[in-house]
Amino acid sequence: MKQLLIVAHAPSSNTLALRQAVERGANHQAIEMVTCRVMNPFEAGPQDVLACDAILLGTPENLGYMSGALKDFFDRSFYALCDRTQGLPCGLYVRAGHDGTGTQRGIESIVTGLGWRWAQAPLILRGTWDETFIEQAEELGMYMAAGLDNGLF
Repeated sequence: MKQLLIVAHAPSSNTLALRQAVERGANHQAIEMVTCRVMNPFEAGPQDVLACDAILLGTPENLGYMSGALKDFFDRSFYALCDRTQGLPCGLYVRAGHDGTGTQRGIESIVTGLGWRWAQAPLILRGTWDETFIEQAEELGMYMAAGLDNGLF
């Protein structure tokens, strides 16, 4: 079995709905050889990343940047993961009330420093809440898990 780790900050009902959609997609019935572990960024640490085969990050846009919770996760994990997780497939979704570019840029910089590789381009859910965000998040979770299940990454 392979493990997909989802590290997502969900401080609101909308961000919680996105995290649940990602998890639902990752646990799709057609995906047989992947387990999904969902963690709050304050609880996740380097040992969790070292135990996974791919990681999916989720955050709201806060003041044009990632949430403090996700930043805390990276602050506690970065040096313990350097040179140990090169090539780890990763994905990202951002619930952005504005444009999300600062959040995306900040996370991409950290991901580059860790040597992780994007399994898919970051999903930026921009503007006012739209119910289609749920579908997009579920598809992202399914894509990440299916890619692991099928040996694509």
